[in-house]
Amino acid sequence: MPRRTRLSDGDCAIAQSLDVVGEWWTLLVVRDVARGRHRFEELRAELGISRKVLTERLATLVDNGVLRRDRYSEHPPRHEYRLTELGHGLLPVLAALQDFGDRWLLGDGSLTATAEPGSAEAARMHALKGTAVPEVDGIDPIAATGLTVLYFYPATGLPHAASIPGGPGCTVESCTYRDRLDAFTALGATVHGVSTQRPEEQAAFARTNRIQFPLFSDAELRLATALRLPTFRAAGVRRIKRLTLIVDADRRIREVLYPIPDAGGSVADALAACRELVGT
Repeated sequence: MPRRTRLSDGDCAIAQSLDVVGEWWTLLVVRDVARGRHRFEELRAELGISRKVLTERLATLVDNGVLRRDRYSEHPPRHEYRLTELGHGLLPVLAALQDFGDRWLLGDGSLTATAEPGSAEAARMHALKGTAVPEVDGIDPIAATGLTVLYFYPATGLPHAASIPGGPGCTVESCTYRDRLDAFTALGATVHGVSTQRPEEQAAFARTNRIQFPLFSDAELRLATALRLPTFRAAGVRRIKRLTLIVDADRRIREVLYPIPDAGGSVADALAACRELVGT
């Protein structure tokens, strides 16, 4: 029997998808393009992959409409690789794969909105310190002020929030940031909240609770995938685990708070970190 080399001749959507991204280097290339590595040498250095294999994988992704090539140099000709809309459609797949690995391969299988301090997941988050937040199409929560406090949370204002891991503390956290907002402003820090809820859900919560700072929707997981943030799936929605990043005006991550055992107390921790960073 001849060896089967393509799966797209079937009527199975999984098989057709694997025909495009089934080779493991391919998904890693998509992962790193989503993280802001757009140039050939950046990708090669990040992945430790041969030039030949990377060239083949990039060509396949461009041919299948997952990536597009944008020229940034005429002489010599050089291109950046960026996700197309079709490529952005793979981001929930990457988030689900990461959640599977965090929960079932690196964890004990428990559904949780946090992690143990010594876990691989926590180490991955703290490794973000000193790196830059990439610019992501459709969502940019980094302010022009000296510091931006980005607090990520699973969900707020939902009638079934108590049944979502980490859900009960989200309203307390947001309202505590609201009540301490002047203290952050005095330090030149802007506060922004981020969740995967739809914008209309966030707007309703902000109105009801008098939240006076922006809440950003990452419903398409573009920022979460770019930063490889930990997620979990509950109540039919993929949600970001509770964590806080403090970012400077150059988009550099200066502090990471994760895991967060106390939602309300995390605001005091973020304020203390801002004070230390500005030297007060």
